[in-house]
Amino acid sequence: MHKHVEWDAPGHDSVSDYYAKDPNDYARPYAGSVLSARFQGKIVRIKVAAYIDGTSIGDVVALIDPENGGRLNAYGKLALGDTVRLPDDYRAFEPPKPEDEDD
Repeated sequence: MHKHVEWDAPGHDSVSDYYAKDPNDYARPYAGSVLSARFQGKIVRIKVAAYIDGTSIGDVVALIDPENGGRLNAYGKLALGDTVRLPDDYRAFEPPKPEDEDD
């Protein structure tokens, strides 16, 4: 059974919006694909097990704090290994990795 997740809207990082400009380049996820989404400000990576009617189903394989790139085992009600559903409209490109402030 999958865990119900209220995904953050991807805003300007929306994968769907980006590929709407050129649908010929849009690739449907397949088993083994790793997708990204946002949950309560954190980056979530999901390894796809199945893709059905515009929704990917898979396991959470990473939870990342975008401020510092740190990895988390759990955040809120979401944890590594949870099975979730990710509609295409909530897929998001990941922000650039934070730069080290040591110069």
